[in-house]
Amino acid sequence: MIHPFLRILEVLTGAAAVSSIAYYMLCLWSAEAFLRDAAVSNQDLPPSQPFAPVSILKPLKGTDVGIDGNFRSHCLQDYPAYEIIFGVSDPEDPAIPWVEQLKAEFPQREIRLIHCPKKLGTNTKVSTLAQMLPHARHACLIVNDSDIRVPPDYLRRVMTVFDSPNTGLVTCPYRGIANRTLGSRLESLGISTDFFPGVLVARKLESIKFGLGSTLAFHRRHLEAVGGFEAFLDYLADDYQIGARIASLGLMVRLAGVTVDSYLPQYTLRSFLHHQLRWARTVRDSRYWGYLGLGMTFGLPWAMATVVLAGGRAWSWVVLAVVALLRAAVAIRVGRSILHDREVMRLLAWLPIRDTLALWVWLESFAGHTVAWRGVSYTLKNGKLVSVASNK
Repeated sequence: MIHPFLRILEVLTGAAAVSSIAYYMLCLWSAEAFLRDAAVSNQDLPPSQPFAPVSILKPLKGTDVGIDGNFRSHCLQDYPAYEIIFGVSDPEDPAIPWVEQLKAEFPQREIRLIHCPKKLGTNTKVSTLAQMLPHARHACLIVNDSDIRVPPDYLRRVMTVFDSPNTGLVTCPYRGIANRTLGSRLESLGISTDFFPGVLVARKLESIKFGLGSTLAFHRRHLEAVGGFEAFLDYLADDYQIGARIASLGLMVRLAGVTVDSYLPQYTLRSFLHHQLRWARTVRDSRYWGYLGLGMTFGLPWAMATVVLAGGRAWSWVVLAVVALLRAAVAIRVGRSILHDREVMRLLAWLPIRDTLALWVWLESFAGHTVAWRGVSYTLKNGKLVSVASNK
């Protein structure tokens, strides 16, 4: 006789697996809607299309994988007028020689390096941005991370969407470019097959009300309306918060029809899990109820657990088969058709492991409020970083 507790677990895991089926179908529906919209926005622009000048702000701290190519891609833009402003908090930052090399290679580009010595808040990146902003000449601003590499039509595609009515912020889809380590590949797989499908669902159901670090394009007046960069000095998820605050003005956050590359570090499995846990606790503090609902989206581990708890009965195998089919369909449709991730097909077999680890991270994220960031431990309080030392 099956123990009543095991029967309850069987029902719960089965219900979660069935819920994930509905979620994966929603992902596919959202992906099709995005592809239709992207087909319209990616139409060739007439040569006479006017574009506003842009200031690209790139705060730096250390070097990233592929930093040379990442920087150079921003200098190869097919765009009439823009400047690139780099900012560092440390005058000995190892990224500085790369900026100097870039200035020598592209003397025709407006490239400046700003030293930002003040520590205005816990988030060093935002502190640097606040000190860079007065040096920006243009009203249209783009912020993206230093690990981002962009195609030559990046600025045109972003600014085309930026000119859409009632737009407050434009952000970009991105794919992870993995190193050879397992952790790096699992991170890349998660971006293309889990994270971005979730973004598309949010876009379809309630519109996007957050930004992604791959690109934040906004007008200076809208930034000032939400308190400037100073309003985000202590937030870990500054990109999320900037998007949320601009959306609160009644403006739209839109996805551009251009995908950029994020060159991932050489994560070990341990560092991958630490990074995922930090991200998970950040999202939990930013959108608690939406994050709680994520528990119903880990279809593969829930379905596999159901097979075990159901003693391998036929219906449980059917549920697992349907979940696996739809999970693969989402991965292929979003990873290949939207993000053009060339590695997705090769990494599909890792989905059960990746999703099981993701479920563990989700459960673990509720067990505390501490995160490690750049070698320092912090406590998260309503999305803000508080150093552990200051809590004592």
